[in-house]
Amino acid sequence: MTPGAQSLEVDGRQVRVTHLDKVLYPGTGTTKADVMHYLVQVAPALLRQLRDRPVTRVRWPDGVDGPRFFEKNVPRGAPPWLRHQHLHAAPGAPDEGTELDLPFLDDVAGLVWAANQGALELHTPQWTVGPRGGLRHCDRLVVDLDPGPPAGLDQCARVAHLVADRLADDGLTTVPVTSGSKGMQLYAALPRPTPAMQVHTYARRLAETLAAAHPSLVVSVMRKDLRTGRVLVDWSQNHPAKTTITPWSLRGRTAPTVAAPRRWDEIGPGLTQLALADVLDRWGQEGDPFG
Repeated sequence: MTPGAQSLEVDGRQVRVTHLDKVLYPGTGTTKADVMHYLVQVAPALLRQLRDRPVTRVRWPDGVDGPRFFEKNVPRGAPPWLRHQHLHAAPGAPDEGTELDLPFLDDVAGLVWAANQGALELHTPQWTVGPRGGLRHCDRLVVDLDPGPPAGLDQCARVAHLVADRLADDGLTTVPVTSGSKGMQLYAALPRPTPAMQVHTYARRLAETLAAAHPSLVVSVMRKDLRTGRVLVDWSQNHPAKTTITPWSLRGRTAPTVAAPRRWDEIGPGLTQLALADVLDRWGQEGDPFG
């Protein structure tokens, strides 16, 4: 066994872990063990967001000051109990048509395994995979709010309410998530499974409508030179080839921030991102906004 390695029993599964004292966030001294503790604490909510969605992991094996890489496929040496399915990359993806072997994180043991690999960020699509494989339709819509400096979270909060009001007109309930980075995501559960490109088109029209109504605040075009002082309503992450940071996932930033679901009464002036410690302080005091 690798020096520093040990086997943990997690909910009846054996998970091989190494170097639990390795510092993954040097700025705060947050270790691999701290990351695992966080994931175990929020697992009831995080696993609901991961359910039946293949997980693209962004890995920092040597911590956030070291190199990172994206990993879609199951790596060599993955535990035999890890669920995975062979799927072809979605149309429009850079690897379109390539057969992929995609992992799913179904339980706490899977979260601990991912953390041991330095997979700090867990990204998922808006579609899920059925028991026989293949792409199912989307069960949710996501809108990403990306502020162009000097715009920031205050402006994102204003746009978030505009988006939520527009979605409410169509009978959709929206949950806000501060991204742990610069902006926010807004999620809305769909009343029925819907083809991904149909959701993609709907989100684009939503963004274009808001940009036309609020041109000094909202932009719907991806060009960075048009974002200065405005908020991009990014509709593109509903495309079947795209993934989004999963609610409750950590971020690979200088500090361990979180893509944190929030209450609507928080979405206003003075809104800030939440870090790992903030989320754990709130955990158990508030319900999961996703229900």
